[in-house]
Amino acid sequence: MKLTHFTSKIQMAVLILITNFTVVWANAQEKAADLKVDVDMDKGGSSDGLMSNPILWVAVALILILIVALAA
Repeated sequence: MKLTHFTSKIQMAVLILITNFTVVWANAQEKAADLKVDVDMDKGGSSDGLMSNPILWVAVALILILIVALAA
Protein backbone atom coordinates (compact mmCIF):
# COMPACT_ATOMS: atom_id res chain seq x y z
CA MET A 1 0.00 0.00 0.00
CA LYS A 2 1.34 3.40 -0.92
CA LEU A 3 1.64 6.09 1.70
CA THR A 4 -0.04 8.71 -0.50
CA HIS A 5 -3.05 6.45 -0.95
CA PHE A 6 -3.39 6.05 2.84
CA THR A 7 -3.04 9.81 3.36
CA SER A 8 -5.70 10.41 0.75
CA LYS A 9 -8.11 8.13 2.62
CA ILE A 10 -7.42 9.94 5.89
CA GLN A 11 -8.00 13.30 4.21
CA MET A 12 -11.28 12.05 2.74
CA ALA A 13 -12.45 10.73 6.13
CA VAL A 14 -11.62 14.04 7.84
CA LEU A 15 -13.40 15.96 5.09
CA ILE A 16 -16.51 13.78 5.48
CA LEU A 17 -16.51 14.22 9.28
CA ILE A 18 -16.14 18.00 9.01
CA THR A 19 -18.91 18.17 6.41
CA ASN A 20 -21.28 16.11 8.56
CA PHE A 21 -20.49 18.20 11.63
CA THR A 22 -21.18 21.39 9.66
CA VAL A 23 -24.54 20.08 8.43
CA VAL A 24 -25.59 19.04 11.94
CA TRP A 25 -24.48 22.40 13.32
CA ALA A 26 -26.44 24.30 10.65
CA ASN A 27 -29.59 22.28 11.34
CA ALA A 28 -29.24 22.83 15.08
CA GLN A 29 -29.03 26.58 14.51
CA GLU A 30 -32.06 26.52 12.24
CA LYS A 31 -34.26 24.55 14.63
CA ALA A 32 -33.95 26.79 17.68
CA ALA A 33 -35.98 26.03 20.77
CA ASP A 34 -39.32 27.76 21.17
CA LEU A 35 -38.76 29.77 24.33
CA LYS A 36 -41.92 31.18 25.83
CA VAL A 37 -41.05 32.89 29.07
CA ASP A 38 -43.81 33.88 31.46
CA VAL A 39 -42.60 36.31 34.10
CA ASP A 40 -44.88 36.88 37.07
CA MET A 41 -43.92 40.00 39.01
CA ASP A 42 -46.06 39.69 42.12
CA LYS A 43 -45.88 43.08 43.83
CA GLY A 44 -48.97 42.59 45.92
CA GLY A 45 -47.83 42.22 49.51
CA SER A 46 -45.83 39.03 49.24
CA SER A 47 -43.93 37.98 52.33
CA ASP A 48 -40.45 37.79 50.74
CA GLY A 49 -38.99 39.78 53.59
CA LEU A 50 -35.87 41.86 53.46
CA MET A 51 -34.03 39.73 50.93
CA SER A 52 -36.06 41.08 48.02
CA ASN A 53 -35.39 44.73 48.89
CA PRO A 54 -32.82 46.16 46.40
CA ILE A 55 -31.94 49.09 48.67
CA LEU A 56 -30.84 46.62 51.34
CA TRP A 57 -28.58 44.84 48.82
CA VAL A 58 -26.94 48.14 47.84
CA ALA A 59 -26.42 49.11 51.48
CA VAL A 60 -24.90 45.73 52.35
CA ALA A 61 -22.61 45.90 49.31
CA LEU A 62 -21.41 49.37 50.31
CA ILE A 63 -20.75 48.23 53.88
CA LEU A 64 -18.77 45.21 52.65
CA ILE A 65 -16.72 47.39 50.30
CA LEU A 66 -16.02 49.77 53.16
CA ILE A 67 -14.93 46.92 55.45
CA VAL A 68 -12.60 45.49 52.80
CA ALA A 69 -11.15 48.94 52.06
CA LEU A 70 -10.48 49.62 55.73
CA ALA A 71 -9.00 46.18 56.36
CA ALA A 72 -6.54 46.41 53.47
